[in-house]
Amino acid sequence: MSNLTRYDPFSMEPVSDLFQGLFRPMRSLLATEDTDLAAMKLDVTESDQAYTVKAELPGLDKKDIDVKIDGNVVSIHAKVERNTELKEGERVIRRERYSGAFARSFSLASDIDESKASAQYQDGVLALTLPKKAPAEQKRLQIE
Repeated sequence: MSNLTRYDPFSMEPVSDLFQGLFRPMRSLLATEDTDLAAMKLDVTESDQAYTVKAELPGLDKKDIDVKIDGNVVSIHAKVERNTELKEGERVIRRERYSGAFARSFSLASDIDESKASAQYQDGVLALTLPKKAPAEQKRLQIE
């Protein structure tokens, strides 16, 4: 029996090092705490009357968060701007800036009553209370 070996063009050391080096900046960017916001964690619960949504958005101001409701679709948008500066005496040793925006949209099984919906933001958690719209009564047509 002969052994078959699958050809992998990236298995050669110089080539794989090239591609690993190419994506290294992205990996370090993804590892920062700021981009953890892009993976916004949501908890959605449902009762007979309403949905409750809790979204983790640590370190944001409530003015930077925007929530939109369109029928049964809920969209959460947020902007992040961070500036940090580390000084030693009068010399700036390090200055870092981060700016970004992210969004998350999802649909629910029932339409939302926008007029009764509410949102609170406390301790990095956005809490939405989304009452369900009352089902419209069926109209019976008279056949002439």
